Amino acid sequence: MRELDDPDPDHREMPRDYDVPAARLRFRQFADALERRFGPSVSAGMGQDSSFLGAVSVPAEATGSGRSLWVLMSNFGPFVTAGTGRAWGLPGCQEGLSDEFVAWLDELCEELGCIYVPIELVMEPYDGPTRLGDDEAGEATLAALAASSPDEEEDDEEDDLPPAWYDRYFQYM
Repeated sequence: MRELDDPDPDHREMPRDYDVPAARLRFRQFADALERRFGPSVSAGMGQDSSFLGAVSVPAEATGSGRSLWVLMSNFGPFVTAGTGRAWGLPGCQEGLSDEFVAWLDELCEELGCIYVPIELVMEPYDGPTRLGDDEAGEATLAALAASSPDEEEDDEEDDLPPAWYDRYFQYM
């Protein structure tokens, strides 16, 4: 992950040589594979103003584990990570990921030219060169989002965490 971490502020969302059409095709193939596995209740969408390309969500009813599932594809690598529950990128989001699903996801990533990165690794403290702190415009945006957020407790938990590799490759910018 360090190898692809470019400190240039113009490349926080995607690498310099990013092939957008190829990345979108790869994500569509990825989302289609998850829909074949879990059924039509799977939803997929692209990220905007983020370092992740897209997200795929599987409702708890379709997973068989009683927990919803999310899979994110980064613009970088392209790295892929997965977790459970509604709290993307927060401690505990790896609970309920079965070894069987992780093995399937790793095979799918290899087939599509992606790199599966376990959520435990992307939750490691970020120590790369890219500035991840809030600038003045970012602070205003965060304040506006916080004011409209229905779940203040979850926001407080997120604010207390130091930046992680998740923030670099799977977060809104």
